[in-house]
Amino acid sequence: MERDCTIVRVFTRGESGGNHLGVITDPAGLDRAEMQAIAAELGFSETTFVEEQPDGVPLIRIFTPVDELPFAGHPLVGTAWVLTVHGTGTQTALRCGIGDVAIRTVGEMVWIDAPINGRVVPADDVGAYLDRAGIGGVAATSRVLLPKEYVIGELATFGEVAALEPDMAVLAEVFGVLIYARDGDHVLARFFAPGTGVDEDPATGSAAVALATALQERGEPSGSLSIDQGESIGHPSRIELRWAGDTASIGGTVVLDEVRMLRG
Repeated sequence: MERDCTIVRVFTRGESGGNHLGVITDPAGLDRAEMQAIAAELGFSETTFVEEQPDGVPLIRIFTPVDELPFAGHPLVGTAWVLTVHGTGTQTALRCGIGDVAIRTVGEMVWIDAPINGRVVPADDVGAYLDRAGIGGVAATSRVLLPKEYVIGELATFGEVAALEPDMAVLAEVFGVLIYARDGDHVLARFFAPGTGVDEDPATGSAAVALATALQERGEPSGSLSIDQGESIGHPSRIELRWAGDTASIGGTVVLDEVRMLRG
């Protein structure tokens, strides 16, 4: 059987950069193993499969090259764009493993409103763990369960973030590691997830939600950040993050690359 796969770049800077995503809107006949095989073959950070539901809110299955995820930001933003801007849908929400997530388009930006329902757990050992991974000098650390484990470390300068050459074998011990530096409302970030088959991700919306969760815990109940990511691997990306109360909103622009025909 042949089926279309719409390939987009999410969280671009203008027409450049962004994080690639494959979106399959007709997964009829595919089981979980076959979806996983397609995601591995495409090799993107994530691939999504859109399963229509009786109540009209589509279920979005999200796969890395090696695993299925309950939630991820760039796949939901990209899938929202494919269904509403590129397609003819009028969806206002998408369903994923953490429940329904509101979606909206404002100008050229596509936004999702994710619940801040992760848990910030003790991070006393995070500094030593990051040292072991070759990431020293962190000024602040957090560990957030979203429900996957996000280890977060803050460095003093953008230059320190850009110069990192961490030990991927150590980083693979947790789901993902976000390292960032902040200058006012501007952040430079890098996200490493070698255990999922993605050594370094160009743009990571779920990590932005984890960061908002950590910042709330540190005493910032609301705020906004522009997060630059991906320069170090040649895919410059930008995530707009807003948070307040129990909601973190992440938004960005999306660019169509191609519609590819898949067999199977």
